Amino acid sequence: MKNVGAIDKTLRIVAGVALILLAVVPSAYQTPWGWIGLVFLATALMSWCPAYSLLGIRTCKVPPGSERDGAPGAA
Repeated sequence: MKNVGAIDKTLRIVAGVALILLAVVPSAYQTPWGWIGLVFLATALMSWCPAYSLLGIRTCKVPPGSERDGAPGAA
């Protein structure tokens, strides 16, 4: 079930790439934050965030007739 919307996905991709670049570009800013960047990229590509699921957050639009509207079995 998707819970990451388009704007959220774009922000995750930008943040993920920035954090990975900080980890791999030879400079004084190398940090282990690149691993967090990979998480941002993975959740953006899957359009699903486990933390959002636990907290009941959804940033994507819900189509009419889905379970959010009370209709059972709709995807």
